[in-house]
Amino acid sequence: MPHPESINPPLVVFGSVNIDVVARLKHLPAPGETLHALGAHLGLGGKGANQAVAVARLGASVVLAGRTGDDMFADYARAALLREGVNSDHLLRTPQDMTGLAMICTDAAGENSIAVAGGANMTMDESDVERLVPLLSANAVVLMQCEIPMDVILAAARRIAAIGAMLVLDPAPVPAAGLPDALFGLAGVMTPNETETELLTGLRPHDVDSALEAARRLHARGLERAIVKLGARGVVFSDAGGHGFVPPFRVAAIDSVAAGDCFNGGLAVALSRGMDLGHATRFAAACGALATTRKGASEAAPTLAEVEALLAGQP
Repeated sequence: MPHPESINPPLVVFGSVNIDVVARLKHLPAPGETLHALGAHLGLGGKGANQAVAVARLGASVVLAGRTGDDMFADYARAALLREGVNSDHLLRTPQDMTGLAMICTDAAGENSIAVAGGANMTMDESDVERLVPLLSANAVVLMQCEIPMDVILAAARRIAAIGAMLVLDPAPVPAAGLPDALFGLAGVMTPNETETELLTGLRPHDVDSALEAARRLHARGLERAIVKLGARGVVFSDAGGHGFVPPFRVAAIDSVAAGDCFNGGLAVALSRGMDLGHATRFAAACGALATTRKGASEAAPTLAEVEALLAGQP
């Protein structure tokens, strides 16, 4: 099996970059209530940035393409990406926009409330797709999410498919209008969780059988490979070669914020290494499981050594 450092060309992430402003509180504030936080911190977030860091920590080369503002938060994001080894040369700074911000309050019980200001992420347009194209080749693997405008996602997916690259699409958050029908035929693989699966298929999966039925509905919409995530109940995968189930890994979970992004980062790395869908799904599930053992977003991503140790220790 090829070592991750040998992956060529690098994986490409096309998507969002946010800065997370997190305040820890005894309880979430009621309307009109002002509380003193027990603590606060800044962190790199946004599903695009999270997935890029997840890929980099697994030892693979990765390019992140998207937009930030031209502000102090953009400087923070670029510095954080540089520390993680993510190539951010293709992040466009736009002076007229602010960098995306997620304002997060968490309480002692683990509940949270989040307000997201998409900022520069939501100003991406066809010109960003044109900047993406030179990064692509027929053997590239591209990760996208739904935190940028849907018309941009669809345009990028069409260019990715035309070049012959593989699109790994995280349909989160699913827009109120759902996903365009054409997107199902353009994505190489899609990875909805229970909530997203229900929005896409009308069926909320709760076990292997219902997840397989949801996967069949996704195939009927044109999707080649479907991965339905059941949270703590495991993962179901399905393609033309068959289907299977990856049971949950035994870990001490404390925070699921980064699990989906680390899953997708791991999936992209595994597929780029030539793994079949079943083995790639198990590798990705280990990445997602380890992310739940730490707090935070991008900072929760595991290393390749940690993932390999988990895989070796659990059948």
